[in-house]
Amino acid sequence: MLVNIEDIKIKKRVRQDLGDLEALKSSLRAYGLLNPITLNRKYELIAGERRLQAAKQLGWTSINAVILDNLDEIEELEMELEENNQRKEFTQDELLEGYKRLEKLRHPSFFRKILNALKKFFSWIKSLFTK
Repeated sequence: MLVNIEDIKIKKRVRQDLGDLEALKSSLRAYGLLNPITLNRKYELIAGERRLQAAKQLGWTSINAVILDNLDEIEELEMELEENNQRKEFTQDELLEGYKRLEKLRHPSFFRKILNALKKFFSWIKSLFTK
């Protein structure tokens, strides 16, 4: 659900240090909001303060949010803690492998370029006959 940022209330939070938001802002500029923030029915923030603050700094006036109803204060705090505590960073090997794959996609070999061109050509031919 799209929510006006000015309608969102931030109550007392566990996280005090939001850290550097520049990388997150770059991600929001490039890809948009990949994961919505979480609010209760009163539009009080439960999870996603870094995303919210980065969006504000970018001048956004609205943001995608999941609205959860019928949560008590304990459940809201549990969700805030869980959302920030259950993350697992990539291992160095996983990150290296991901960047290798990305590099190959950005700079395909000569053989891969030919295969990609053939795929596009045959998809185009197929589209001519399926209209």
